[in-house]
Amino acid sequence: MATLISNTTPIRTFEDHGDRVIAVAALHDERMVTGSYDGMLRLWDLKTGLVLKKMEGHRSRVRALAVSPDRNWIASGDESGVLIAWDGKTGEPLDQLINKVHDGWISSLDFSSNSKVLASGSSDTTTKLWNTSTWRYWEAQHSLNCGGIVRCVRYSPYICKYSYDYPHHCSCRVLLAIATDHNVQIYQYHDSDGHNYHSYGYPFPTELMATINGRFNHSLTWTLDGTRLLSGGNSDDPTIREWDTSTWTQVGDPWKGHFKNIHAISLNSSGTLLASASHDNRVRLWRLSDRQTIAIFKHSVVVNCVTFSADDKYVLSGCADKKISQWPTSDDTLPEGGPKDGLMKEQATHQAQTYPDFKILAMSSTVRNACIVGDWPTAEKVLNQDIDADADDHTAYANRAFIMARKCNWDQALQDAIWSISIQPSLAGHISKGLALCGKKQVVAARISFDLASIFTNRDLMTNHFLFLIKAIALFNANEHQEAMLRIGELATCPNVDLIACRIVEAYLRVQLGNIALGGGRHNEAVEHFTAAVNASTFFYRLPIHLTYDEFVALFGWDLKSLWQTANQQQCYALFRAGKFGAAIESYQSIMDKVDEDVMVDLRVWFTTLK
Repeated sequence: MATLISNTTPIRTFEDHGDRVIAVAALHDERMVTGSYDGMLRLWDLKTGLVLKKMEGHRSRVRALAVSPDRNWIASGDESGVLIAWDGKTGEPLDQLINKVHDGWISSLDFSSNSKVLASGSSDTTTKLWNTSTWRYWEAQHSLNCGGIVRCVRYSPYICKYSYDYPHHCSCRVLLAIATDHNVQIYQYHDSDGHNYHSYGYPFPTELMATINGRFNHSLTWTLDGTRLLSGGNSDDPTIREWDTSTWTQVGDPWKGHFKNIHAISLNSSGTLLASASHDNRVRLWRLSDRQTIAIFKHSVVVNCVTFSADDKYVLSGCADKKISQWPTSDDTLPEGGPKDGLMKEQATHQAQTYPDFKILAMSSTVRNACIVGDWPTAEKVLNQDIDADADDHTAYANRAFIMARKCNWDQALQDAIWSISIQPSLAGHISKGLALCGKKQVVAARISFDLASIFTNRDLMTNHFLFLIKAIALFNANEHQEAMLRIGELATCPNVDLIACRIVEAYLRVQLGNIALGGGRHNEAVEHFTAAVNASTFFYRLPIHLTYDEFVALFGWDLKSLWQTANQQQCYALFRAGKFGAAIESYQSIMDKVDEDVMVDLRVWFTTLK
């Protein structure tokens, strides 16, 4: 999926639980298992949607669930601290473990990557380890006192380092990450004799090797190679953060989108997609390569848990409405008869056909064309004549303020905007004032002007969306980059939004961020921004956006005709500067596959200068 999908209708819902669904896990044989506040687990057939087995044994609310990587075991924990192990094939409980093992509720469970150990975390502030060959608890020596309510426990995959001096020597380790209500704790594991985990298979904690402080500790997951730990935050910080496991420092900016607790995060089996479930009633699907949201699945109630189906084709989410919902991860997994082949692109093309001449600003063709080509003398001459002819022409003053803003004459732009509003408050007047104030870096006052502009949209949806984008661009130009990008992402998820306009603005601003990063020598960061711009630009590839959306050209002087090519070339250039030569060549070849013959000649010359 190259574009963001906002979806409110799942492919299927699974309904049989008597209370909220709190946990969901997939099995490899097209089954899933779910846990609920109704005190029961259920095994489901994903193909038919039928309940295969009701797994009874708990006498209080189920709070946690895990399936072993070898799929032999299912473990569940409840509100009274009871842990039950189940046969993964039959769903029958194991007699040797139906016991109260914690003094508080069991909040999280996770198996080690070799399925030999289960970790259980609890509100009693401890994490305990269980030998799955005997289902015996490793006593106090292996009970971790975490100093706070345990929210999530997650084992890393094997993290192996090879020695070039001793090619037959491999040092492997497994880490256990524990999220509490005040930090994330990282434990390193070896066997009891100090041998590594890889050799003996049973991990024992030897040290608390790292602690990450902060409120970003509600849910955890590891990347497949173990080089990154991802954490989902609570309501104080509803973001996803990425941590380098060699230094335990944060990588890049937080992933923003949710605005309430992130209850669960889950990685797909190929390590390319991340799903996050939040108290804001949404599941977001993120692409790891550029940390971008590519789909939002909107629910009517709080989403408690999320995972991927074993084949990665679907996202499965459990909610407070007692249901489990199944969502597609790509167009190819939509059901027969569904809108395949570029779900959002089809919608965008329809919008372009519906609003081919959509204009917000009341400009004469002479003034508009002069703004587009940057012919300021002509534009000013016409507007001065209009003002001389009618001193109360508030539209002419607003349009002249736009011209002054393009020339970065912010004082004159603000003066014209204020005069326009004093004659008659209007949409154009308040927009021109907001732009001028942003140019003068008076961001708070600019926000007020844009808010006042919304009074004059006549509640027209397209006008409101355009105003929203203009405000985001102006804030970006005032160096409020983070807020601007967040606003654009939020607008793209709204119903009936002009998706092409959103992607144009996203692509253009991402190119600017990439250029800033390049100028600062931050080549990897630049690659990320240009990649995001490329992904956004595929949305309007080959559409005449410079004609349909010439408001952006008139107001800001944007070169929309070459935006797609600029984004792709800059991505290629940044990859070269970052030393990623193979990826740069692939990027270049991708561009060449899509351009006309006359453009190829110039691109070949350009590419030779990179080498």
